Amino acid sequence: MWGDNYKAEARFALNYKGLDYKTDWLEYPNIQPRLEKHLPGRELYTIPTVVMPNGDYIMDSFEIAQALEKAFPTPSLHLESPYLEKLSAVMPDTMGALVGIFVPLIPERLLNEASKPYWYEKREAKVGMPLDRLAREKGGDEAWKAAEPHLRKVTALLGENADGPFFMGKEVSYADFVWAGCLIFYRRIGDDVFQKLLDATGDRDLHLKLLEGVEPWSERDDH
Repeated sequence: MWGDNYKAEARFALNYKGLDYKTDWLEYPNIQPRLEKHLPGRELYTIPTVVMPNGDYIMDSFEIAQALEKAFPTPSLHLESPYLEKLSAVMPDTMGALVGIFVPLIPERLLNEASKPYWYEKREAKVGMPLDRLAREKGGDEAWKAAEPHLRKVTALLGENADGPFFMGKEVSYADFVWAGCLIFYRRIGDDVFQKLLDATGDRDLHLKLLEGVEPWSERDDH
């Protein structure tokens, strides 16, 4: 079950493992009503959520990846890769620096009308201010400057294996899907944002080659 297109790792994993699946698209207000009867007692209900062949409901992209790896071990996602751990350590600071960029743009550019009131209510409560104020105070050039050192750490990791285009060189792994999913998210927000992101990485071609490398598993993204 998906409610948007910017948490792509689980879909990447399904496509990479060649699994047959169908997608139920959910608007934000419908996520909890759809999931709580299957996952009672949770404080938060999130997407994507996957229903496994045995009927188990799995939330959280990494938990989904772990469940898929256990049930369908080949081809491997290489969840033990040190690059996944290193990338996971950088991602919170990277995304955190850009909150003022992407959070206000999501309802404007990505969400259906049915999800917008929910998004504004929940996100404004989380950040403690209206989203237009968030964009003014924590967006713009200062946000990109704050994100740049973190983005360049990702670039350094991605460039460690010169035979690329993946973090592990010629071997694709879940780390590639995590970062490619992030790149695809910003590209969907808009080319204006995507180009600034690429510039801030310090080596745009390296990241574009990663996107090209994962194309066999990113082509299916709408059903």
